[in-house]
Amino acid sequence: MSPDALPRCVHEVADYADAGGWGQPPQMFALVPTAILAAAEPDLLDQLEEGAELTPVEQEPFPEDVGGGSPALDEFLSTTSWPAEVAGCVLVQEIVVLPPTAESDLDSAVAPVITDQHAADEVARATAQAHPERRDARLIAAVLRDGPSACVLQLMPTDDDPDAEPELLTYEDLAPNLINALYATFDAPDDY
Repeated sequence: MSPDALPRCVHEVADYADAGGWGQPPQMFALVPTAILAAAEPDLLDQLEEGAELTPVEQEPFPEDVGGGSPALDEFLSTTSWPAEVAGCVLVQEIVVLPPTAESDLDSAVAPVITDQHAADEVARATAQAHPERRDARLIAAVLRDGPSACVLQLMPTDDDPDAEPELLTYEDLAPNLINALYATFDAPDDY
């Protein structure tokens, strides 16, 4: 597979998610080699991008209790597996991003419940949601079964510039736990 195959899929999925607007639940996409998809579903030939090595295929919506960053998302991913034809996957979820200066606010809020991981996660989530400097963002994480990963962040436009073009930001080691969880979906035996 070419080095451009995964980044192209990430951008395609980002455009798709952006077209759906903000306030969406997490979405999962299987990355299927376009040639395999074309052979299995010839009726889709006119909808497949010519020259694309991989095609993102949207999966069924997550159960309602599976939200971005929730323990239910971790549990859901731990039970996910893919058939051999799936070369990779992409997860899109909305998150809250805080500036580095907010770390002390989170630490102070979580300190009283630090011994209870579930309670600490809930307090941290609520504190982040209420923080005055928070930014809503979309996290797009992708992995190939036996290959690279990619993870990008798209900040929601601010009220100052609601028509700003979406920008995909890349940071080193962005969401390593999520990337590992996505790789793990390929470790489980197929249920298909």
